[in-house]
Amino acid sequence: MTIIPTPLKGCLLIKPRIFSDDRGYFFESFNQQRFADATGFNVNFVQDNQSYSTKGVLRGLHLQKGRFSQAKLVRVTKGEVLDVAVDLRKGSATYGQYYGVHLTEQNNEQFFIPRGFAHGFIVLSDEAVFQYKCDNYYNKESESGLHYADPDLNIDWQLSGSNVLVSDKDLELPFLKDAPDFGF
Repeated sequence: MTIIPTPLKGCLLIKPRIFSDDRGYFFESFNQQRFADATGFNVNFVQDNQSYSTKGVLRGLHLQKGRFSQAKLVRVTKGEVLDVAVDLRKGSATYGQYYGVHLTEQNNEQFFIPRGFAHGFIVLSDEAVFQYKCDNYYNKESESGLHYADPDLNIDWQLSGSNVLVSDKDLELPFLKDAPDFGF
């Protein structure tokens, strides 16, 4: 695998080594030891999640607060998404900044998002299957996030507002300037 650092310290783009022939392809999507050796992160993933969404669905920006925060390793197995991480680590040189990456079934890339970040994605293809590993269990009381259209974040979601489908719950999330302390 090839590890590509992003402008947000700790967020990493991971390109797998793909073995192709006339039958198709094979790649190792995750190996704990290789991941730790390549990234320097000794993360113990305890929960895998998967979602199916159609074009324009925006999920995020989500996070778990405090001791229930989660590092995530995300990928797309069908379709294409713009995946976004927002740095919420107090004292970080990139606090309040975001980084976005296109994840597709063709590139098979993965995005590692450490604890201390909000995370979200928008589906750019007709449909998408999104998978992610988490290093901490989901805790409803610690669920939080940021509004996807926060003007201070100014995220380019690459689809216009009328083409974006967001849950009522996500529409109620605060802007960063009004957000509570997330405990990072």
